[in-house]
Amino acid sequence: MSKKSQGYSCVGLFNPKTPENVGSVMRAAGCYGVNSVFYTGTRYDHAAQFCTDTKNVALDIPLIGVEDLKAIIPVGCVPVAVDLIDDAKPLPEYKHPKRAFYIFGPEDGTLKKEITDFCRETIYVPTKGCMNLAAAVNVILYDRMAKGNNFSNHK
Repeated sequence: MSKKSQGYSCVGLFNPKTPENVGSVMRAAGCYGVNSVFYTGTRYDHAAQFCTDTKNVALDIPLIGVEDLKAIIPVGCVPVAVDLIDDAKPLPEYKHPKRAFYIFGPEDGTLKKEITDFCRETIYVPTKGCMNLAAAVNVILYDRMAKGNNFSNHK
């Protein structure tokens, strides 16, 4: 599947904790055609270099540290929070925007209200508990790919 038929997608990580998860997110980004990955916070910067990006995707897809995810939303992208919180939409019923900026919370916390407030929607993966950050990224991106060009009509 070409990137064009998949639309355009980026991932934002809010204060990720471990290099293993960031490495796995990068691997998922490569598998599912993500255009770039952004992250906030300093915990990841102080951790060891990631070892789970076994495909060295970080050499092809930008991994960029930023101060504020809202300030770097790519042009035309719909910000979508991914979090297991009240009023979030279940992933099976969700139609992805053609141009999406998915924002994920940290492994050991949740997204702040200031982030969910600027996101057009909040979605979640129905589970019995919270998922690992990298696992959640993989599931969201796989769902986007599996649903194909059946994008929503967000403006």
